[in-house]
Amino acid sequence: MEDYVAVNKARWDERAPVHAASDEYEFDRFVDDPRHLSRVVRFDQPRLGDLTGLRGVHLQCHIGTDTLSLARLGATMSGLDFSSESLVQARRLAEASGADIDYVEASVYDAVEALGGESFDLVYTGVGALCWLPDVARWARVVAGLLRPGGRLFIREGHPVLWALDQQLCLTYPYFEHAEPLVFDDPSTYVTTDVPLEHGLSHTWNHGIGEIITGVLDAGLRLTAFVEHDSVHWNALPGQMVVDSLGEWCLREGPDRLPATYTLQAIRA
Repeated sequence: MEDYVAVNKARWDERAPVHAASDEYEFDRFVDDPRHLSRVVRFDQPRLGDLTGLRGVHLQCHIGTDTLSLARLGATMSGLDFSSESLVQARRLAEASGADIDYVEASVYDAVEALGGESFDLVYTGVGALCWLPDVARWARVVAGLLRPGGRLFIREGHPVLWALDQQLCLTYPYFEHAEPLVFDDPSTYVTTDVPLEHGLSHTWNHGIGEIITGVLDAGLRLTAFVEHDSVHWNALPGQMVVDSLGEWCLREGPDRLPATYTLQAIRA
């Protein structure tokens, strides 16, 4: 079980510079246009609201494009990730963009200690984060430990139904949380690249919507919003999805059949 951290870290360390160099992550556009935001943050900007003056932390921040986008919406941001190479790229982007963002290397389960016990107004988690964690209730307790009273959790994440589907739209993988990880060996990545990748092994978990919400409530947070969406910001099911009017990907046929992502918000009492 403990090996999952090393296995997944090797995968993300290798992919971080590839992602930073890709067109999909738009590093050059972030540097050239101080108003540019990531696709994920643009989608949720109406729900995020005014972040001016808030102290925020982005958990599992990867190479920092969402973190920088939140800073551009007015928050004073920190980012946390277990991948040292991801943080190299995140710091490079922040410096080139003139943004003052503090990045910390740590496992999300160690975030409270790694961030020095600081309390935040906003804890943010983006799409494709929870699937790398074995215990969603433990994650929720970490979030509660990071939030000040009245502070807000904001998460947009891949829907567990999406994670349970295979490429033929069959429910092949677990929907509910499972003790043993799903183990895949896939040397590809989700951006376009000619760089050969060696670390294909990954360990992932799914968590049902009920388990996620229960974890948040049991951690002492009050649920304030929950919205399901029929789209996701990358081509999660190649051959089955098309780009919609917002630049996101949804099912080619009958997009209303699939909850592809969700947005959840909660406040610490």
